Amino acid sequence: MTPAQPLELLKQARNRFTQREIAEYIGKDTKTVRRWEKGETPCPAMLEPALRNLMQQPVMDTSEGNHSFSFIDLFAGIGGIRMGFEAHGGKCVFTSEWNDFSKKTYLENYGDHHPFVGDIVPYPAEDVPDHDVLLGGFPCQPFSIAGVSKKNSLGRPHGFECTTQGTLFFDVARIIATKRPKAFLLENVKNLLSHDKGRTFDVILQTLRDELGYDVHYKLIDGQHFTPQHRERIIIVGFREKTGFSWNDLMLPQEGPRLASILHKTDGTEPVIPWDNDRFFDHDKRVVQPRYTLTPNLWTYLQAYAEKHRAAGNGFGFGMVYPDSVTRTLSARYYKDGSEILVWQGKNKRPRRLTPRECARLMGFPDSFQIPVSDTQAYRQFGNSVVMPVMQEVARIMAPHIHALIAHDRDGTPFPLPLFA
Repeated sequence: MTPAQPLELLKQARNRFTQREIAEYIGKDTKTVRRWEKGETPCPAMLEPALRNLMQQPVMDTSEGNHSFSFIDLFAGIGGIRMGFEAHGGKCVFTSEWNDFSKKTYLENYGDHHPFVGDIVPYPAEDVPDHDVLLGGFPCQPFSIAGVSKKNSLGRPHGFECTTQGTLFFDVARIIATKRPKAFLLENVKNLLSHDKGRTFDVILQTLRDELGYDVHYKLIDGQHFTPQHRERIIIVGFREKTGFSWNDLMLPQEGPRLASILHKTDGTEPVIPWDNDRFFDHDKRVVQPRYTLTPNLWTYLQAYAEKHRAAGNGFGFGMVYPDSVTRTLSARYYKDGSEILVWQGKNKRPRRLTPRECARLMGFPDSFQIPVSDTQAYRQFGNSVVMPVMQEVARIMAPHIHALIAHDRDGTPFPLPLFA
C-alpha cells in the first residue's frame, strides 16, 4: 500500500464531506486533516479502511422523496423549529447545538447522519453544507452599538462584523454572508425588540437588510393561538430576493386550547406512551406520579413568599392554573420550584408541577417525541424551546416563496411569480 492511496481516497472523500466531517468520523482534529490534504504531513496508510467506510455513507439528497428544500438548524435546542419546517417538506442537512443534554434529546428523536457540531462559533462558515433555508433560535447576548470602533465613528459601519462581533448573532450573519441561503428564519425573545432602547434590534435589521441585502419581515407571535401558554416571541424572516411574502397569510386561531387539553387524563383515556413507561403517569392508578406534587415545605414557602410581595404591593408570586387556564410562559428555571405554573389539584390539596410530558405538549410537541433526559434537563429544554406549531405555521407561509426561489435558481423561472400559500 503506497502513501498515495489514502491521500487519493481523502481527496475523493472531500468531494462529498467537509474537513470537519472527516475529522469527526476518523477521530482526528480538522487541522490534522487539513495538513494531510495539503501534503504538509503524510496521510497514514491505516486511514484507508476508515475512508472507504466513510465513502459508503449515504449522501443527503434533498431533491428526492418528499423533501422540496433543504435547511440547516442552528442553536437547535431540541429541534422545535426543525420539526415545523419538516412538516412542510424541509430536510435538515446540518445541525449545531452546544448543550450535550439537548443533543442527546435531539439525536434520540431525529437520529441524524448529517453533520452535527457543538459550538458554531469556531466552525468555518465555508464548511457548512449548501442549504436553501437557515433556521436559528439564536440566544441574544446583550450588546450595544455604543463603543463601535473609531473607524465607524464618522459614518456607516464597515460591515456587520463591526457592530455584532462577539455576539452569537454574528455567527448567523457570517454564515448567511458566506452561504447566501434563499431564506432564513430567526427566533428570539420579545425583549429583543426593546433591548438597549431598540438599538440592538436596529443593528440586527441593518445587518440583515443593508449589509446582507435580504428582504426582511418580522412579527411578534403569541404561542397561545396554538397551545394553552402565553408565550410571545419575535420571528424574523428574510428572503434573498423580494418576494410576495406577507404576515397576512398567517392562520392564527382566534381561540386557542385550554390547559385541560395538555394535562394527563385521569378518566382512563390517557394514552399509553411506551417510551415514557409510566415515568410521569401511573396508568394503573390513573394518577400523575406523586413526586410532581409540591412538598409541604415548598408549598408553605411559596405561599409565604407570595403573601410577602402582595402586602408590599408587588405582583410576584406563584401562578395557579386550572383546566380552563392559559398558563404563563414556561421558563428554563421551571425545574427549581415550578412556581410560574402550578396545577390546581383540588381544595385543601397541594398543587403540582407540570410533568415533562405535559411541558412537551404545552410547547406543541407530539407524544411521539421522546424525553431521554432527567426531569431537570427536560424542564430546561422545553423552557428554552419554541412553540412548535407556531414554527409550522410560519413554515407553511414561507414554503411557496422558498420553492419559487429554488425554481428561479434552478431553471431561470421568472421571479417573482404569483405565489399561493
